[in-house]
Amino acid sequence: MGQADFPSWLAQHVQRVEAALEGWLPAPDAEPVVLHQAMRYAVLGGGKRVRAALVYAAGEVCITSGGGLSPAQRTALDRAAAAVELIHAYSLVHDDLPCMDDDDLRRGRPTVHKQYDEATAMLVGDALQPQAFELLAQMPIAPALIVQSVELLARAAGSVGMVGGQFVDCVSVGLALTDEQLQSMHAMKTGAMLQASILLGGVVAGASSQQRGALEDYAEAVGIAFQVADDILDAVADTATLGKTAGKDAAANKPTYVTLLGLETAGQLLEGLRKAAHEAVRPLGVQGARLGQLADFIAQRNH
Repeated sequence: MGQADFPSWLAQHVQRVEAALEGWLPAPDAEPVVLHQAMRYAVLGGGKRVRAALVYAAGEVCITSGGGLSPAQRTALDRAAAAVELIHAYSLVHDDLPCMDDDDLRRGRPTVHKQYDEATAMLVGDALQPQAFELLAQMPIAPALIVQSVELLARAAGSVGMVGGQFVDCVSVGLALTDEQLQSMHAMKTGAMLQASILLGGVVAGASSQQRGALEDYAEAVGIAFQVADDILDAVADTATLGKTAGKDAAANKPTYVTLLGLETAGQLLEGLRKAAHEAVRPLGVQGARLGQLADFIAQRNH
């Protein structure tokens, strides 16, 4: 499992979740047509699909049988990967609204409220959330594992996770947060969903207690690393590269790892987290290499 084959693996799994989302989203000609077209606009045709890739990688690393994933497990991982992408897409649609970040550009094209209108954008997010849990509920695995999966994603997406972190972010504009406060906010806003993606893959695959422990340690490092990398990119990359408006955090006077630590120290923190992620998956043996490659991809990406 060399580094050279990682791009192929990632491309294959991005195509896999894209096909799953294409098939499970409402048809573009189904009533109400405009809402369903807007949902598809928000979800399809863009994005790195990092959360989906984490679901797949964690699930695949936890399969111990020589035959690999069963058809049921493959379908379950597809549904879990699609579910986390639906939640992520909904969060971006709402995050871009004028009452939040008021952004006009996402993934290199107009945001949903610009392409349609604000009311449609709000309803798109409202519709994507329940669809994510519908996908989890229909996974062809043991009912107890379905319950664990639903609980895991609901907690990560709710007031003690992503939504709570977004609230703290909104009320922290212009404030000088401590390192601990900033890390807590981002652990909720960004880290919770990344961690849920990793742990979902383990749950669907029936991970052992040892495997779950390794995934939890890995998820903690990756969850923070993703946000640190985002903050660095917001400071140094341009709009064309990012596919969204560069420098928005600084312009809005939002606290970030860069504003708190400085660019150089933030980069050092990111490298330490990348190494911690590799160390976390060491107990998983050679199969853990894929998760290590994903950590590298998250920490070293340019958009």
